[in-house]
This record gives sequence, C-alpha cells and structure tokens, in this order.
Amino acid sequence: MKALLMLTITLMAAVVLAGCTDADVASRNLSRAAENFEIDRRIVFYNGVTGGYMLTIEGRCAIEDQKTQLEVTCQTGPGDYRKHFLGLSDNVTYFAEQLSPGDVSAYHYRITFKPQVIVPDFDFRESSDALRDNTSEAMQ
Repeated sequence: MKALLMLTITLMAAVVLAGCTDADVASRNLSRAAENFEIDRRIVFYNGVTGGYMLTIEGRCAIEDQKTQLEVTCQTGPGDYRKHFLGLSDNVTYFAEQLSPGDVSAYHYRITFKPQVIVPDFDFRESSDALRDNTSEAMQ
C-alpha cells in the first residue's frame, strides 16, 4: 500500500513537471524572488493619449494587478515598506522592467515557507474596560 502511494505521488509529480520548460521554472522563480523584494524593478505608468510617462517607481517592489488598479509594495529599508495604489484605465497602462539579473535556477522550483504567516498578529482595538465588561457578561 505504501509503495502504491509513493508510486502515485511520483507519477503525479512527473506529469505536472513534464510540461514545464526551463523558461517556465526560471520565470516562476524570478516572480517569487520579486515578491520577496530581492529584485530591483522599474514600474512606469504610461498615458496612451498624451504619449507621456505619468509616474515611475524604482526599487525592490512587488506588483499585483487588480485589473482596475495596480498595487505596488516596495521595500525601502530593513522592515520599512511602502504601498502605492495606482488606477488603470483604457488610456493608462504600465510596464515593469527588471533592472538587475536575478539569481534563480531553471532546474529547481523555489518554495518560500514562512511559519510566522500561519499564526497571524492580532490587533485588539477596544479599551481594557470594554474587554473587562464583555468578559464579565460572557461569564454570567
């Protein structure tokens, strides 16, 4: 039974990985590196009507395209992050350019495991009196 399970897992992995080219793996690893603020980028917003650049953001930035807006999160120093929201429309578009080469593999997938994400930080936004009152009511 154990051997059958291992064979099944191996075959599934082979099928999934068989369609991947070196470029697919390298591209995915570059994207992962950029999401972890390891890649310098230049993001330019372009007005298609006027033909001019509207805004340029450079640095270690991760981008997330939300169709009507682009969310750009940049690391500006150790533990210092800035987030920008930029609207997209029919005549405003953007392009992102990688400014420096990324040290990634075309043969091995990259997995980032961050155990601190599993247990989130909680922000409590009540006064201690309200907490004490709510706790007292719940105990009755």
